[in-house]
Amino acid sequence: MKQYFLIAISSLGIYSNVNAQTVIEEKTASSASALLDFKKGTTNGIILPAVETLPTTPENGTFLFDARFTEKKVKMFENGAWVSLSEAGNTTTLVPYSGTVDNGKKTVIGAKESDADGVLVLESANKALVLPHVMNPHLTVKSPYPGMMCYDTVRNAVAVFDGAVWNYWK
Repeated sequence: MKQYFLIAISSLGIYSNVNAQTVIEEKTASSASALLDFKKGTTNGIILPAVETLPTTPENGTFLFDARFTEKKVKMFENGAWVSLSEAGNTTTLVPYSGTVDNGKKTVIGAKESDADGVLVLESANKALVLPHVMNPHLTVKSPYPGMMCYDTVRNAVAVFDGAVWNYWK
């Protein structure tokens, strides 16, 4: 079964390919199990799309920041339902989308094309997304953006920022 991960990348780094894998920022090697990997020691993370309207046909493994007034939560789509990964956060630091044209384009890594609806689609039968490894993001990330996601190497947990506080999932 193919795995789909729908995410938006926040950090502007140097992109390079290593054995048909994608590495963000300069790095000498990539994990053999990674389709998308990040430089060790980074304090950057992945910024999830902040949406005002939930996708109508999400795939399992879709992550987003639900910016609707009543929600303000990081969520994941799993088995037909949206699962909250944070409490209600804060959207005051979100930069409003200023585009006027939705060209329907997306970036697919790991396959030539995909039917999954997302900004960035990672699709592979045997490789996965390796989140940026950040030591103590609540201390080291100076200005986290709502919807930021990384792996805390001290807590050994997935960390998501909801615009107010860091939330941790083991």
